[in-house]
Amino acid sequence: MTPILRGWTLVSRSLTRFLYPPVCAGCAVAVGEAGALCSSCWRSLHFIERPYCEALGLPFSYDLGKGFLSAEAIADPPVFARLRAAVLYEDLAAKLVSRLKYGDRTDLVPLMAGWMRRAGAELLADADLIVPVPLHRTRLFRRRFNQSAELARLLSSGQPAFAPMALRRVKRTRSQVGLGPTERQANVRGAFEVPAAHLPDIKGKRVLLVDDVFTTGATVSAAVRALKRGGAREVDVLVFARVAAGRG
Repeated sequence: MTPILRGWTLVSRSLTRFLYPPVCAGCAVAVGEAGALCSSCWRSLHFIERPYCEALGLPFSYDLGKGFLSAEAIADPPVFARLRAAVLYEDLAAKLVSRLKYGDRTDLVPLMAGWMRRAGAELLADADLIVPVPLHRTRLFRRRFNQSAELARLLSSGQPAFAPMALRRVKRTRSQVGLGPTERQANVRGAFEVPAAHLPDIKGKRVLLVDDVFTTGATVSAAVRALKRGGAREVDVLVFARVAAGRG
């Protein structure tokens, strides 16, 4: 880069910061750099750290030993191998998800994906490819982007491979918001499939399924079953946020 071009780049960045000063992604107060949180919003997030259930990623209040499973995982074993989440689905985390999903706030993707990368480091290291939970084509047309695919794209960075078309939503389902656990399961039953053209991509692979939120687990479980029917050897799940209690 020439000195003139370098100087112009610095001026351009300074002008951009002056016209559009960086604000907190949570509350919009001024912060030092873009894509950051103020100290108050940072403290309001509940990051999930060990110890937690090895299967469901549910945090424990004290260490029960490596490999320990929660009562939820023992009573109702998940169809996936492991689930990891960056934060609990509370307050600010719920607002960030809503702003990304319904407010076109794709500028939040790098921030959220960064926390997911940290939480799911072991899953990313073991994965052969990353597959986002897909939207039905009609919903994708209205929303214009799939938030899960945008998160998965940044998590991939080329390795593991990003496979956004390897899972397809074939059933136009109702929104899961407001539905009970049984209704959610019925709503997404048979909603996903691996297209025939992508069966070779899935067969025998360890897949990392990416979504924004894990609540009852109905959507994720339906997607995992479809991937396994398509020949996936194993499926792990990585989400931005999960509810604190079990999957009910």
